Amino acid sequence: MAPAARKIFQLKRLGILTGGGDAPGLNAVIRAVVLTASNEYNLEIVGIPDGFDGLLDSDRARVLTLADVRGILSRGGTILGAANRGNPFAKKTTTAGAETIIDVSADALRNIERLKLDGLLVLGGDGTLRISQDLIAHGAPIVGVPKTIDNDMGGTDVTFGFNTAVATATDAADRLHSTAESHHRVMVLELMGREAGWIALVAGVAGGADVILIPEIEFDIAGLIAKLEERRSRGRLFSILAVAEGARLKNNGQVLRSQADALHIARLGGIGQQVSDLIEATSGLETRCTVLGHLQRGGSPVPFDRWLATRYGAAAVRLAARRGFGRMVCYRDAGIGDIALTDALALTPKLVDPTSEMVQMARGVGISFGDDQ
Repeated sequence: MAPAARKIFQLKRLGILTGGGDAPGLNAVIRAVVLTASNEYNLEIVGIPDGFDGLLDSDRARVLTLADVRGILSRGGTILGAANRGNPFAKKTTTAGAETIIDVSADALRNIERLKLDGLLVLGGDGTLRISQDLIAHGAPIVGVPKTIDNDMGGTDVTFGFNTAVATATDAADRLHSTAESHHRVMVLELMGREAGWIALVAGVAGGADVILIPEIEFDIAGLIAKLEERRSRGRLFSILAVAEGARLKNNGQVLRSQADALHIARLGGIGQQVSDLIEATSGLETRCTVLGHLQRGGSPVPFDRWLATRYGAAAVRLAARRGFGRMVCYRDAGIGDIALTDALALTPKLVDPTSEMVQMARGVGISFGDDQ
């Protein structure tokens, strides 16, 4: 016998959208939201396509049925689509051949009413949830769900997608070991991580890297070369470097692929090749660079991310059911809770502490951070 539907204080419809870059586990959250809403609350879920862009084009929104979420638990990406540059407070438009930035947030707020949404579940990272907070300030009934492979969202111990990205990066490091050892080369693996080096740190340790370069610890080329030469003196003729894309050489800024503009932050990329070139020029060691890039975002989520995403999705529905708008579900001390979104954003970005046990552990097992310690 199916459980009796719970009373939810007159809530009938919740919307859901997935903003920012995609991450493994988004579909698992969507599935859990639809199942929980149906099984526990007899509540209708409306899927909004392509992040906040879809909220500005409400005709594309549709009710998500149980059939829509069947079989998506293990699928990467998002069945709703994502847009990592959609912001209703700063939308690019062209008028008389000239590009301008306009505020269309009023349209987004009206469409929440037009769709008869009693609440909106927003799955995203720092940028998406900051936009959500701005909408909340204008009266939008939003519950946040933290998503980012970088694991740099404050207020939660871990975000879904991170463990899958780490597994992909670790597998890449494992594969580089065999070719590095065969050819006596230095292999540089560039990983994602703009301001926070969590992927490089965890995957570097798990993948047996000899050097880990992260944004939180500036590196020096002399310290880096000293580590590589010390390994060769012990007969270790190859080395593996895990390098976050936001890593910084002392007295240098981050390596950029494109500059920031009125809408977009600067795009990073190229530090791996720069490090590779510096190693060859300074030491003469044959060095190759591999950029893992968007492979870290794709593919089927690992079991932990499916488990965490499912818990987040169920918790988000329950939080909305008790009108916990303006809050974000979170994972702390192995339990699911919630936190005021303003508080979570105040703790973002969540960075690696250079004095933490994790970094000290890595140093203790012989990993260098390129800072000559």
